[in-house]
Amino acid sequence: MPGLDSLGKALILVGGVVVLAGLLALGLGRLMGGGRFLPGDIVIQRPGFTLLFPIVTSLVLSALLTVILWLLFAWRR
Repeated sequence: MPGLDSLGKALILVGGVVVLAGLLALGLGRLMGGGRFLPGDIVIQRPGFTLLFPIVTSLVLSALLTVILWLLFAWRR
């Protein structure tokens, strides 16, 4: 089926991007000591409980992935 071929290729592409993002996150975690990535990330610490909400890091990674995916799809045209 032609539809399944394109779906399969899209899933492989998405999987590759997820793997690259995971490797990037691991590398950044080791480079930055595994703590907070950027100023503006929210950390709430209580006895026996820690909440990390990396809002600024999420925004930066979202913008970076958007640019990478835009370039990939523009390159394929």
